[in-house]
Amino acid sequence: MRPSILVVGLALVIGGCASTLPPDVIASTDVEQTYSVRPVRYHSPISGYVSRQPVDPKPWRQQNEQQAPKSGDAS
Repeated sequence: MRPSILVVGLALVIGGCASTLPPDVIASTDVEQTYSVRPVRYHSPISGYVSRQPVDPKPWRQQNEQQAPKSGDAS
Protein backbone atom coordinates (compact mmCIF):
# COMPACT_ATOMS: atom_id res chain seq x y z
CA MET A 1 0.00 0.00 0.00
CA ARG A 2 1.31 3.41 -0.87
CA PRO A 3 2.05 5.73 2.07
CA SER A 4 0.23 8.65 0.42
CA ILE A 5 -3.00 6.66 0.24
CA LEU A 6 -2.63 5.72 3.89
CA VAL A 7 -2.12 9.36 4.91
CA VAL A 8 -5.12 10.59 2.91
CA GLY A 9 -7.30 7.74 4.14
CA LEU A 10 -6.33 8.35 7.75
CA ALA A 11 -7.21 12.04 7.44
CA LEU A 12 -10.62 11.17 5.95
CA VAL A 13 -11.39 8.66 8.69
CA ILE A 14 -10.40 11.03 11.46
CA GLY A 15 -12.30 13.91 9.81
CA GLY A 16 -15.40 11.76 9.59
CA CYS A 17 -15.34 11.22 13.34
CA ALA A 18 -15.94 14.90 14.05
CA SER A 19 -19.49 15.14 15.38
CA THR A 20 -20.12 18.89 15.10
CA LEU A 21 -18.45 21.94 13.66
CA PRO A 22 -17.32 24.80 15.89
CA PRO A 23 -19.73 27.76 16.02
CA ASP A 24 -17.24 29.99 14.18
CA VAL A 25 -17.41 27.78 11.09
CA ILE A 26 -21.17 27.30 10.92
CA ALA A 27 -23.02 29.97 8.96
CA SER A 28 -25.23 32.16 11.10
CA THR A 29 -28.95 31.99 10.39
CA ASP A 30 -29.74 35.02 12.56
CA VAL A 31 -30.41 38.03 10.32
CA GLU A 32 -29.37 40.52 13.00
CA GLN A 33 -25.85 39.09 13.08
CA THR A 34 -25.09 39.91 9.45
CA TYR A 35 -22.21 42.27 8.81
CA SER A 36 -22.30 45.46 6.80
CA VAL A 37 -19.48 46.39 4.43
CA ARG A 38 -18.33 49.91 3.67
CA PRO A 39 -18.42 50.81 -0.02
CA VAL A 40 -15.10 50.70 -1.79
CA ARG A 41 -13.82 53.99 -3.19
CA TYR A 42 -11.18 54.36 -5.87
CA HIS A 43 -7.84 55.81 -4.81
CA SER A 44 -5.24 56.43 -7.46
CA PRO A 45 -2.03 54.50 -6.73
CA ILE A 46 0.03 57.56 -7.64
CA SER A 47 -2.03 60.15 -5.74
CA GLY A 48 0.75 60.92 -3.23
CA TYR A 49 3.54 61.08 -5.82
CA VAL A 50 5.94 64.00 -5.55
CA SER A 51 8.29 64.58 -8.44
CA ARG A 52 11.92 64.99 -7.36
CA GLN A 53 14.44 66.19 -9.89
CA PRO A 54 18.19 65.75 -9.50
CA VAL A 55 19.97 68.82 -8.13
CA ASP A 56 23.54 69.86 -7.50
CA PRO A 57 25.05 68.60 -4.25
CA LYS A 58 24.46 70.78 -1.19
CA PRO A 59 25.95 70.61 2.28
CA TRP A 60 24.58 67.55 4.09
CA ARG A 61 23.46 69.52 7.15
CA GLN A 62 21.19 71.77 5.05
CA GLN A 63 19.71 68.75 3.26
CA ASN A 64 19.10 66.99 6.58
CA GLU A 65 17.33 70.02 8.07
CA GLN A 66 15.07 70.29 5.01
CA GLN A 67 14.01 66.62 5.29
CA ALA A 68 13.56 66.60 9.09
CA PRO A 69 10.03 66.94 10.55
CA LYS A 70 9.22 70.54 11.43
CA SER A 71 7.14 69.73 14.53
CA GLY A 72 10.13 68.69 16.62
CA ASP A 73 8.96 65.07 16.73
CA ALA A 74 11.96 62.89 17.56
CA SER A 75 10.62 59.84 15.74
